[in-house]
Amino acid sequence: MPRLSTFRRLRALRSQESRPAGGATCRYLAVIMDGNGRWAKRRHLPVAAGHAAGTRALRVFVEHCLDCGIAEVTCYSFSSENWRRPPDEIAALMDLFVEQVTVQVPQVQQRNVAVRFVGRRQGVREDLIAQIEAAEAANPTAAAMTMFIAFNYGGRDEIVDAVNALRRTDPAGEVDEAALRAHFYAPDMHDPELLIRTSGEERISNFLLWQLAYTELYFTPKLWPDFKPQDLDEALRVYAHRQRRFGGR
Repeated sequence: MPRLSTFRRLRALRSQESRPAGGATCRYLAVIMDGNGRWAKRRHLPVAAGHAAGTRALRVFVEHCLDCGIAEVTCYSFSSENWRRPPDEIAALMDLFVEQVTVQVPQVQQRNVAVRFVGRRQGVREDLIAQIEAAEAANPTAAAMTMFIAFNYGGRDEIVDAVNALRRTDPAGEVDEAALRAHFYAPDMHDPELLIRTSGEERISNFLLWQLAYTELYFTPKLWPDFKPQDLDEALRVYAHRQRRFGGR
């Protein structure tokens, strides 16, 4: 009898381990939108055309995230390392970002999506900062989804900035995870359950280094402008069959 009881316990444990991560009910999503330049090059178009196509793809992506019940989506828009790109490409990206803030953000806000910007504000044009702040002030009060846009963002920058802010506010206090997180760019941001990166690259590129500690990773060869709603559905389907243990069983 004791052996039978042990067998039943082991079978129950194996059954628990085989439970999926949550399927299409994934609520916290992050995406590295990679491949705009290659998309343009394959079509013999300027890089700026690829970024414009990527912006259109983002609008469709956000709409589908909302339809899928995603509560938060964090998009890697412009990293702190992207300033190293050619000046003409940076100028085109800034113009596109202004359009995104002034035109596309109000459109998604009308669909009850709150838009927040995370990243350093130092080095960013003052007029653009003013537009960002105005866009955030116009957010709906009871949003169905929050869209975090990582702009001039670096994961190491965020941790360094949080440590320095913590030292200023409480120099003698004990440092723990909660105290450090309270000084992140968006302390209320949930850790993503799933990260999607397009274009076939398989790295996180200094994105949400703290928050991605236990995130499931999904890489696809699709270039970002070619990433369609059915591709998001496939990523969520794959996520549904992952087993998230967080170091336990």
